[in-house]
Amino acid sequence: MGRMHNGGSHKNNKSSLPQTPKNLKSDGNDVEYSQEFADHADLEAQARANAANQRVKNKKR
Repeated sequence: MGRMHNGGSHKNNKSSLPQTPKNLKSDGNDVEYSQEFADHADLEAQARANAANQRVKNKKR
């Protein structure tokens, strides 16, 4: 028999899957950033990220 034909002995395992509470989910953005502690590499990375965001916004239009 193939994998799909196992005599109906399969179970739905959805109730035992782990769930992440909504208060622990994040949007992926780092919010702990201090401009006063930023060095040249941080400022350069921030400029690249802003440029990439602008390209994505312009592409969606």
